[in-house]
Amino acid sequence: MRLQGLHHVTAITADAQANVDFYVGLLGLRLVKKTVNFDAPDVYHLYYGDELGHPGSVLTFFEFPGAARGRAGDGAVYRLQWRVADEAALEFWTQRLESAGIAAQPGDGSLRFTDSEGLAHELLAVDVPDEPLVARASDIPTGYALRGFHGVRAYARDPERSVALLRDLGFDNQGGPAAGPWQLGGERRRATIAYDEPPEAVALQGAGSVHHVAWAAADDDELLEGRAIAVGDGRHATDVIDREYFHSVYFREPSGVLFELATLPPGFTVDEPAESLGEALKLPPQYEAHRSELERRLTPLVNPRASLPRAP
Repeated sequence: MRLQGLHHVTAITADAQANVDFYVGLLGLRLVKKTVNFDAPDVYHLYYGDELGHPGSVLTFFEFPGAARGRAGDGAVYRLQWRVADEAALEFWTQRLESAGIAAQPGDGSLRFTDSEGLAHELLAVDVPDEPLVARASDIPTGYALRGFHGVRAYARDPERSVALLRDLGFDNQGGPAAGPWQLGGERRRATIAYDEPPEAVALQGAGSVHHVAWAAADDDELLEGRAIAVGDGRHATDVIDREYFHSVYFREPSGVLFELATLPPGFTVDEPAESLGEALKLPPQYEAHRSELERRLTPLVNPRASLPRAP
């Protein structure tokens, strides 16, 4: 099968407004969907991405107000990797982050930093054929903007356990070590996952931790094919779940990372027009009858993008 690289990554935050301020106000992503956790509708599920929330650009957060800080460990994604155009873009981000009081660690063609809750990011100046997935921000020149995900890094004590399933799902490491990096490449996009030796401390879900990583399936047929591969490998895979903006299947790969396979369609414009993505609270049909109650319980959010002129 040929999955289309990353679809999205989902993490946890304890403070939705601070989260919006960081990912929209500082990193320049667009808030493309403001909805609720489908399994716990009294808390937000926020989606950030490029202008239309194309798969491969999307970072989402469940908000659990007041949640304790999480910790990455064995079986958990611990760093998100983003593409930027070149070294000039890395220099721009070094200055922008440091001006905001965020410590940035430059490397060879890279820049590492964490958000206020400890979620680790790495910007990579890489030359790939994939179309850049860019959000417009008036204070970030287009040439310096984030261009979508490059991949993720996870902790695994024995990555050899994951080799067979990764290969069956279409990942390739060109005969390299079990730790990877493993590349998943379709016709449109490619992305990677690599495994590193974990720290001694066990992983804890909480603010600043990654909940799951989703890989893009072209359609429901490919989604079911991926599910069958996971089940054939002995994974406990969910049935197909309708997430309104995509259909999903979840399972843990053998190293413990929670994988989701998510379809490309229907996308984030299925329930609101492109020009107003992320502005209104969107609820799945099963919760519309509770809208008034949910709007009272959810803290109103201020979107930094709304106060800035949009770049052409």
